[in-house]
Amino acid sequence: MPRSTIEEVATLAGVSRSTVSRVVNGSTAVSPEALAAVQHAIAELNYAPNRAARSLASRQTHAIGLVVPEDTTRFFGDPFLASVVAGISARLAESDYILTLLIASEDPGGKMTRFVRNGGVDAAIIVSHHASDSFVDRIAETVPVVFGGRPTHVRDSDYIVDVDNVAAGRAATEHLIALGRTRIATITGSLSMSVSVDRRDGFLGALSDAGLTSAGVIDGDFSEQGGAGAAQRLLAQDPRPDALFVASDLMARGALGVLRSSGLRVPEDVAVIGFDDAPLAAAAELTSMSQPMFAQGELLAGLIVDVLAGRDPDRLTIMPTELVVRASAPSV
Repeated sequence: MPRSTIEEVATLAGVSRSTVSRVVNGSTAVSPEALAAVQHAIAELNYAPNRAARSLASRQTHAIGLVVPEDTTRFFGDPFLASVVAGISARLAESDYILTLLIASEDPGGKMTRFVRNGGVDAAIIVSHHASDSFVDRIAETVPVVFGGRPTHVRDSDYIVDVDNVAAGRAATEHLIALGRTRIATITGSLSMSVSVDRRDGFLGALSDAGLTSAGVIDGDFSEQGGAGAAQRLLAQDPRPDALFVASDLMARGALGVLRSSGLRVPEDVAVIGFDDAPLAAAAELTSMSQPMFAQGELLAGLIVDVLAGRDPDRLTIMPTELVVRASAPSV
């Protein structure tokens, strides 16, 4: 009688081949439902793993892949990503693992995916992901992963570190409303990212509760140039906004430059709030929603080390945010 294959087990269980492999190799990075389905399929098919293949698969690289689906300009120029990576690196320095950077806005030819699937890393941390990043899903099916920020499609097996971006967007907008501003616009990050959608939704929710309508929602793509371009479009409106909630400090810096070059006073004519509380916020006297970027990186790295050690940490960790008030939107 022919020997059953791992592909047949995966088909019967309704899961990926990598999920079957995780179960066979004793990984805890599998949902209870998937575990039960795979175990049932193994029993049904009388599947026996190939010992040589299992031995090969169990070899560790002691490398953690940091997967960043962005171009290099964004990666090296974004203070949020820099702080998160610093936290990851600091935590892994205390472990036996090294960090391997995998930076690409897309994966033409599947080079990055093949590297992971061929055993290049033991696990991955994925940050700054977009709904269109299908190669991220393929990586997540291959090795244990931890997501920095909520992925577009959450699975039971995912580990996620995030902040409550809806609540943070709401709190920033409520501060502007409390200042008496009534024509409030927002500059979002790319709306293919959950973080951008959540901050926008918090903004819109606060306006709705106050009986106000948005003065504009413009995508600034989380870049300084994008923030400047979005500000130019908003200033062309009549009437122009009297306040801006900007979904990152980098975009806010671009917007501030446009406001001041247009002869507008901040905050007298236009109040501005950014997001992250990166070092540039203090330098620009920018009111900003602070999030613990370095600590997020440390926690991401700690979680993936725990998963590889066979532990099952919390699937979702929400870290705190706090509004840091400066001259661009001072309290009344």
